[in-house]
Amino acid sequence: MKVYVESIPVGDQDKALDFYTRVLGFVKKDDIDMGGGARWLTLVSPEQPDGPLVLLEPNADYPAMKTLKQSLMKDGIACTMFEVDDLDGEVERLQSLGVAFTTSPTDGGDIVYAVFDDTCGNLINIFQHKK
Repeated sequence: MKVYVESIPVGDQDKALDFYTRVLGFVKKDDIDMGGGARWLTLVSPEQPDGPLVLLEPNADYPAMKTLKQSLMKDGIACTMFEVDDLDGEVERLQSLGVAFTTSPTDGGDIVYAVFDDTCGNLINIFQHKK
């Protein structure tokens, strides 16, 4: 079994595409019209162009997802995690672009991590393995 797609629920796919590409540095892979205003909109890491896809999944009209996202945000729970090579450098870079962190770099045993708001209703955890 392998990870093929990691779905991130978003209300506005264009806003999410801007944030995840311009700010986070992901690269658009697929942008396919699915009808009704929804798109199969996937991204990849430039470091893993053939790796797992990040799906910016539209959910603006799905009440259960809206409730779930609000609960996760309220409780400070990230919807996914991305690995970075230099956590402190990445936090500094993202903060310089206006990204709001809800958790500063924190020791997590074998990792250090930080959590930020993706501007699309989700918290995202970035982490680095300790060396």
